[in-house]
Amino acid sequence: MIIAATVNEQLKHVDSDEPRILIVGAGIAGITLAQLLRGRGMHPTLIDRSADSGRMIGDNRAGYMLALMPMVDPIIEELECREAYLEASVGIDRYIAHAHTGKVLRQDHLGDLLADFGDYRGISRSALLDVLTGSDCPIAFGTTVTGLSGDGATVTLAREGQGGQKKGHGREQVLDFDAVVIADGMNSHTRRLVTRELAAIATSDSDGTAVAGSGTPSPVSTVDTTWGGWVCWAEADDDQGAVDEIWGDGFFLGIYPVKGAVGVFLGCPDTRQPLGPRRFAAEVRSRLTMLTPRIDACLTAVEEAEAPFFWPLRDSRAHRWRHGRAALLGDAAAGFLPTAGIGAGMAMESAGVLADELSSLTTGPGAFAALERFEARQRPRVEAAHDNSRSLARLMFGRSRLFAFGRDQAFRFISIRTALKPILHLLESPPKRV
Repeated sequence: MIIAATVNEQLKHVDSDEPRILIVGAGIAGITLAQLLRGRGMHPTLIDRSADSGRMIGDNRAGYMLALMPMVDPIIEELECREAYLEASVGIDRYIAHAHTGKVLRQDHLGDLLADFGDYRGISRSALLDVLTGSDCPIAFGTTVTGLSGDGATVTLAREGQGGQKKGHGREQVLDFDAVVIADGMNSHTRRLVTRELAAIATSDSDGTAVAGSGTPSPVSTVDTTWGGWVCWAEADDDQGAVDEIWGDGFFLGIYPVKGAVGVFLGCPDTRQPLGPRRFAAEVRSRLTMLTPRIDACLTAVEEAEAPFFWPLRDSRAHRWRHGRAALLGDAAAGFLPTAGIGAGMAMESAGVLADELSSLTTGPGAFAALERFEARQRPRVEAAHDNSRSLARLMFGRSRLFAFGRDQAFRFISIRTALKPILHLLESPPKRV
């Protein structure tokens, strides 16, 4: 259960010989890490810029329907929330690929493919956060980081003032922590504070002087697909174990079941966004020669949704995750495209690896080594999954009918096992847990 607790209220529970750990961002990665550490007897301080839990969990957030692969199972087991997880989600058994005309190209049994590794479940973002916070989860709401100094562990925090006062005009405090984990997204101000420091390091030689050259190397790499998509809910149907995707010519339609609903993603090139969801959904409908009841219902849901969220399909990867005693986690380390359905799972896995490293941390400079080990263990795995998501994006988001036709033909012969080979490799060699 989420409990509102200020930073000072959370710090009261930290023993004198216990490391002070700040986690910035109460999303999937931040909450997973906080709950794992709490389950191991530690007392991290968790903050979020949202004003309250309703805004933090609200459905108007990117990625609000999730397909979680088995790499999350060890986390679910450790948090002792497996029963709640199964109750709040649905098992995904089949993947149905459609041609750009709507015709079914193939069906693959994902459940069988992944069964050796664990469960493949569909769940909403809000339901997952409810599951992860089943035991008490204190969060300091309306709290932001406005400055990081020294080795990244001296933090200036601003708390939203009373009576709707804007952030930055409320109470500010400067606090020291043994480790700071930035888990508040790839577009956050806090992430930019860390990557700015990493960029400065990259431009310095061993003497610490600036290197002459053409400019500052970017601390991150990004991919802009020049696509985006509207996200909404449709009513649950009788086939909650199946995911449908249509890789169209200038559109993409994904249908993803969760408990009690179906998540819908209707993608389009950025140039088509001004049409709006109603007109674009009608255009897609007119171009399909085969329209199943499920596809029809999902297009209708987009047409009738009131101001559906539009998700720009951009990603971002930090080339380094650690600056001093501060480290990036989840989307702050690598914000995923949704194409492989792996981002949330990798965020939770990364939180588990980081919890292992921080669990043995004592007060003092030990965080340097702990965060360095975390990055060495986990960044190659995350980047492999990130590369897979980028590769799939190049196939999924095509505009020409000729390209779509050729892709349809290839899809008849390329197995889902081949498409997911990098993900299967990660599942076959999971990170060792402490």
